[in-house]
Amino acid sequence: MTEYLVRFVAGGLMVSVFAIFGDMLRPKSFAGLLGAAPSVALATLGIAVVQHGPQYAAADSWTMIYGAIALACYSLVVCHLLMRSRLGALPATILAFAVWLVVAFGLLAGLGGAA
Repeated sequence: MTEYLVRFVAGGLMVSVFAIFGDMLRPKSFAGLLGAAPSVALATLGIAVVQHGPQYAAADSWTMIYGAIALACYSLVVCHLLMRSRLGALPATILAFAVWLVVAFGLLAGLGGAA
């Protein structure tokens, strides 16, 4: 129960800090970008350091980096399929999800991580 309380407080605090930071930037769309993922990742890594030590948190952070790279590839493929190939949103996202899987698990298998 204590772990969930710590996660709740740490996550909420980080989301609030990033939301304030994002609100100060222009354009305002950065507020949403900075509101969730970085704050939750930092809270998760902080808890991982406390519970499992820095080696575990380091491996965890690498898998987060691989996921971010895979998300960037996914986003580029979706944009390409929507804009240039004139594919519909659902088929484009399904095809791009396959790209995300290949990139994410390829990086994990090739470079290692927490798995």
